[in-house]
Amino acid sequence: MLRFTIRRLIELVLVFFGVTFAIYAAVFALPGDPISSLGGDQPLSPAVVERIRDLYHLNDPLWSQYLRYLGNLVTGDLGVDFRGRSVAERLATRWPVTIRLALTAWVIQVVIGVGLGLVAGLRKNTWIDRGVLILTILIASVPIFVMAVTAQLVFGVKLSILPIAGVSDGWPTSYLLPATVLAIYGLAAVARLTRGSVVDTMSSDFVRALWAKGLSRRRVIGVHVLRNSSIPVLTYLAIDLGALLGGAVVTEGIFNLPGVGQLLFESIRVHEGPTVVGIATALILIFLLTSVVVDLLNSLLDPRIRHD
Repeated sequence: MLRFTIRRLIELVLVFFGVTFAIYAAVFALPGDPISSLGGDQPLSPAVVERIRDLYHLNDPLWSQYLRYLGNLVTGDLGVDFRGRSVAERLATRWPVTIRLALTAWVIQVVIGVGLGLVAGLRKNTWIDRGVLILTILIASVPIFVMAVTAQLVFGVKLSILPIAGVSDGWPTSYLLPATVLAIYGLAAVARLTRGSVVDTMSSDFVRALWAKGLSRRRVIGVHVLRNSSIPVLTYLAIDLGALLGGAVVTEGIFNLPGVGQLLFESIRVHEGPTVVGIATALILIFLLTSVVVDLLNSLLDPRIRHD
């Protein structure tokens, strides 16, 4: 177990360095000078632009800038943006909105996705099973911005049931519509995964043995089938929670939610490189740590995973 844990941590570090360097290079190697655009309609003088570039070490080689960024990151410093504001403090004010949105979407995935998958798996090859299959394919094939605009039009404008933007109505009213849109795609995957896992478990030898022993349907399904079917689904749901935090970028932009996703959206638009890299680093770290924790928990449940 110790060797498996060390191996996963080494993999985490390597992936973290690789991905963060790729993002850092992509952000600061983009064409155009973000410093020159700070003045808006009144361009900054070349002397001021050069002074700010020196201040942020933008004239140094890329690898030197990246190493300096990592050095600050070790101390928990995400740096300051081009207007002198702390990136960490800006993130801290945005996280509550994004966390509420992601957790609400996650709960919707668990309740509806697992429920649909369970019903389809227990009703294999019936009209219910086929209906769930068609529904999951349909909702997964619609682009998220189309789904979001349609939801705003129907539930916000036509029916006036839910707000279409902002968080002024608080949780859960302001979050239900964007969270449902955010949950849609993961919901389809959860339903299909749950359905397949239940079908595999129902056709296994140990379940046939339980039927042969005369155990009740409630005990076979409620105890043995659900418990054995839940491992891959729980693994997916745990990793998906980290993915939902990062996937909120488009949703927060469309529904005007003041979360991390909207901050990232705005920062990309105005070429605010330090903020983009800081947000991407935080999201990558959350996703990687979640993946490692899930792998370690799975290795405890199934020791064969440690030897794969």
